[in-house]
Amino acid sequence: MSGPHDLLARYTFSHPERAAAELRAVLPAHVVSEVDWASLRRESGSVVDPELRETESDLLFSARLRTGQPLLFYVLLEHQSTVDGWMALRMLRYVVRLVEHWRQQHPESAVLPVILPLVMYHGPEGAWTAPRRVEDLFDLPEGEEEGARWRALVPRFEYLLDDLTAERAEALMARPGPPLARLVLLVLRYGRTGELAGRLPDWTALMAQVLASPNGQEELVMVVRYLLLVGDRSVRGATEQVLHSVLGRQRAEELMRSYGEELIEQGRQRGRVEAQAQSIVRILAARGVHVDDEARQRILTCTDLDTLDRWFERALHASTLSDVLENMAQ
Repeated sequence: MSGPHDLLARYTFSHPERAAAELRAVLPAHVVSEVDWASLRRESGSVVDPELRETESDLLFSARLRTGQPLLFYVLLEHQSTVDGWMALRMLRYVVRLVEHWRQQHPESAVLPVILPLVMYHGPEGAWTAPRRVEDLFDLPEGEEEGARWRALVPRFEYLLDDLTAERAEALMARPGPPLARLVLLVLRYGRTGELAGRLPDWTALMAQVLASPNGQEELVMVVRYLLLVGDRSVRGATEQVLHSVLGRQRAEELMRSYGEELIEQGRQRGRVEAQAQSIVRILAARGVHVDDEARQRILTCTDLDTLDRWFERALHASTLSDVLENMAQ
């Protein structure tokens, strides 16, 4: 059950044209000028090393330089509530996994493709403050000259960062690219701030541009769904007023009503899932079955109601943890 940030960001930037707009805004100018952007395409999950496991928050693209050399872009859409101080190490691990997998797929090659890792951040706790270079994570001797000598001996790696929290609305709106890409950057930037309701009217013209695009109604619906999921009553009211201007009153009210009902049903579904997971843990405890932290986490984070129902039935008669959960040792 993916979160609203995952769904909106992935829907938007999994499309090569919109991904290209994001990449062109962040990459150094010399890279932008050397990439054959017409060759950019999304790579399927099968390209990613299974140990890495493509998540709802990452995307992999391939392209070619104008010289014909291959190029990979690894994009991590990061919206956690706190800044990850170990992100440089985390991104290095991802890149190493990708090049190892690439070598398996291209055993004849004596060189590796360039992989450019990008983190897009829009967390609610302010600007990104974690080191972007792996070498900054090492405890090196102090002193400029001494530190430089030691720095030359540790791994060097740096990721690109698009910190939306540090961008002004005007700058995001002025970025080149499809209207949906710019609108989504804005709603991600302000989606978890108290400013969202007040800023929505400023984006009316941009929403109209989204609606006028070839798949405009579907794209606008995705944005509206996000706004209703993350926003409060004031955001709901501002969204409805903007939709009145873009769609007309009747269509706007129909859209708001249909998604309001959908959100209510989603809330009920989440409630049933959480209650069933808690019941399984309580039943196992009552039967004297030890549930370790890993198993408890697996149960409480499961979002598939059919799976939970199956585990619930097994828990009623279980004497060991493996009687309930597949692939768990007794």
